Amino acid sequence: MDLKQVYEGVINGNQKVVGEGVQEALDGGVAASTILFDYLIPAMTEVGERFERNEFYVPEMLIAARAMQAGLSLIKPLLAESGVEPVGRVAIGTVKGDLHDIGKNLVSMMMEGAGFEVMDMGVDTSPDKFVQAARDGADVIAMSALLTTTMPSMKTTVDALVEAGLRDTVKVLIGGAPLTQAYADQIGADGYAPDASSAARMAKQLLGVQ
Repeated sequence: MDLKQVYEGVINGNQKVVGEGVQEALDGGVAASTILFDYLIPAMTEVGERFERNEFYVPEMLIAARAMQAGLSLIKPLLAESGVEPVGRVAIGTVKGDLHDIGKNLVSMMMEGAGFEVMDMGVDTSPDKFVQAARDGADVIAMSALLTTTMPSMKTTVDALVEAGLRDTVKVLIGGAPLTQAYADQIGADGYAPDASSAARMAKQLLGVQ
């Protein structure tokens, strides 16, 4: 199969085409890293750009991300075996007291599609858990909140990172419907992303990777 079809399959949200195409490529001797960096990541980049141009909306992004996962699940073990390093490690979670996860899950998939290793902390994530993730080697702490009542937990988490002496070791990225860049500045976060596509791009910018 022409790997261009894998690229198009991600954009069109066709899990079957992506899964079969990636497997065929692997069977044919194509390196897992080639599939990831030359086809899957560029496809998700294109999906993100279409979203930002209002050509795609959240449903299309979700479908594309799931199609990408069909290919990613096949190459992940091979990437680890061959020593291919992720572009960074992101620990992502919805903050303490908040149980919303659709946005967080979409950001997780976009981060993986951008080449990050993602540590999904789930929902109702306490500051201590984010601090432990920083100790465990996360490069980015990504926090999500959908409720104004749970936003203060983001500040508590930043303060906990400071107290643990880890604030300088990680970048803090926040997002969610009620959030703004002004709030990110107020609590001492490094960045704010209004949507999943910009979150992945912002994480790369914060780490200085392409």
